[in-house]
Amino acid sequence: MPQPRHGGDRLWAGRIAGCDPEAILDFSANLNPLGAPAWVKDFLGQNLHLTADYPDPNYRELRRGIGAFHHLEPAWVWPGNGAAHLLTWLGRDLASQGVVTLVTPAFGDHWRALRAFDADVKTWVLPWEQNEIHLPKVGQGLLLSNPHNPTGYLFTKTQLQALLDTWNLVVIDESFMDFLSPERSQSLISLLPQYDNLVILRSLTKFYGLAGLRLGYVLAHPDRIQQYQQWDAPWSVNGLAAALGGQLLQDREFQERTWEWLALHYTQLFQGLALIPGLEPYPSAANFILVKTTLPAPELQRRLLVNHQILIRDTVSYPELGWGYFRVAVRQTQDNQKLLTALRSERITP
Repeated sequence: MPQPRHGGDRLWAGRIAGCDPEAILDFSANLNPLGAPAWVKDFLGQNLHLTADYPDPNYRELRRGIGAFHHLEPAWVWPGNGAAHLLTWLGRDLASQGVVTLVTPAFGDHWRALRAFDADVKTWVLPWEQNEIHLPKVGQGLLLSNPHNPTGYLFTKTQLQALLDTWNLVVIDESFMDFLSPERSQSLISLLPQYDNLVILRSLTKFYGLAGLRLGYVLAHPDRIQQYQQWDAPWSVNGLAAALGGQLLQDREFQERTWEWLALHYTQLFQGLALIPGLEPYPSAANFILVKTTLPAPELQRRLLVNHQILIRDTVSYPELGWGYFRVAVRQTQDNQKLLTALRSERITP
């Protein structure tokens, strides 16, 4: 069975571990371990009738709800079947600009979207271990994630705003920005009305624990949104997800609970990883941590699966990282302690 290129493949992990996939403790997918808000189950049950009809092809209510949350008119919003789906059309837009600079290591679907339209891609490797980072100052198309996946590096709003006067098109994947409280956020959404060359991608399914439901959205100038809508397939968001999306963004109690959870549990996991010989975790602004390892990550991944039924994300699919790193999501205290205990038992140092 081939090595998965994304996290969260419990079927593959179960076969390697020789156990039921449901028994796998998954640190490879960067999802909120609090799960979906408590009211979501009842909401979905009460709205099952929506599956009998086609959803609104223009997603007027969903766009209105998302826009209101971000203080934008609905014309600035286009939803899709998860952020990965929408990346396809962003890749098409970027490819039309000429040379596309991709900040790497990069999420695999960034590559997929650009290659789908034969984009002329130039990579710029993020020097995440340095104290000061200076992005390329000028170019045609630029694609990056913030917080950066997989390193967790957070670009400041000032860093990124400086690029908007000198690049033809800047696309920022903010799929993990929700995990930062408003005081820590470095989102550029507030700058959209000033820059028609800025596009922002957001995911709703990671923060709200609904990866199987699939929902994301793009924020951009209405002219761009109209173009993406024309390129997109009709009804790309199912009726249940469309009804739910706007409601999720209004749940401030869940948002605050998640921010409080992450602040505590990130620190516990990071400090625990730093104490294990052979491991070096890197500071992260998101709900995951990149870790340097002296034991090749695929071998460590195999040992953790076979001996402990724990799945981590190796970084072999990131050419800039290779076998020397792995990534883990931040989970609840009990799960994090299981991971730390398992890592200590594997004696990672030679």
